[in-house]
Amino acid sequence: MRIIKRKPLVDFYERHTDAKAPLEEWYTKTKKVEWSHFSDVRKTFNSVDSVGNDNYVFNIKGNTYRLIARILFKVKTVYIRFIGTHQEYDEIDDCSKI
Repeated sequence: MRIIKRKPLVDFYERHTDAKAPLEEWYTKTKKVEWSHFSDVRKTFNSVDSVGNDNYVFNIKGNTYRLIARILFKVKTVYIRFIGTHQEYDEIDDCSKI
């Protein structure tokens, strides 16, 4: 998959150093795969959830952090929309509108 902008990951793990290894693992795995639909994503990350509008929530570091990505399967592209703590994620009203 093509991941648009790795910089948000780097910016986040520079502030939350314990997130570096898990975010780099997510990035490496995601870059190597070619997902065609949600079930393919589930095969790679079994805890991922679909929240609507092509947005998917990934648990990072045992659910300490959350990453929301928009996945466009037809063009094999992933857009990082949000990375934050579980508490910051809980403050989002509607993940599908991120």
